Amino acid sequence: MKPVTRDEILDLTAYENARPGIREELLAVKGPRRVHLGEALTFLFENRDTVRYQVQEMVRAERMVDEEAIAHELETYNELLGRKGELGAALLIEIDDPAERAVKLRDWMGLPGSLYVKTASGRKVKATFDPRQVGEERLSSVQYLKFDTGGEVPVAVGSDHPRLTAEAALTPEQRQALAADLQG
Repeated sequence: MKPVTRDEILDLTAYENARPGIREELLAVKGPRRVHLGEALTFLFENRDTVRYQVQEMVRAERMVDEEAIAHELETYNELLGRKGELGAALLIEIDDPAERAVKLRDWMGLPGSLYVKTASGRKVKATFDPRQVGEERLSSVQYLKFDTGGEVPVAVGSDHPRLTAEAALTPEQRQALAADLQG
């Protein structure tokens, strides 16, 4: 997927004026790219629109006008995009209770390598992940994943971690959104 470029990022004033409409459009884009697995995992599949929005929101929140800072945000968030035939996703581990979350983030070490998407042929494509987000004793509650499906559209997401085994079928809308992302 082609990275988001600087010329696609609006200046602060232009973005503030356009933000309500942009947010509404983004909710429609994000909806079918949000996939829940079990009670605690949410996959947020990324595309150019979602990355552009995230950069734009960081520029807004930090009141960025420095070109180097904006370039850094673009570089950081563009890492979420998959290359040709690959899907990029952020994984959110959502556990409200801090004590339970601390236990699960230790118990689920190895989780990123146990996550997969399944294609229509039944092939499980394991996630590759950013090792900077896995500590020695616990996971980060946000993980950045890539699934190199070779362009095949997933039909399910899952985990075969010994302490978290689950699989969720994708809806037709989710499959259609991911197919569009794989097309670039």
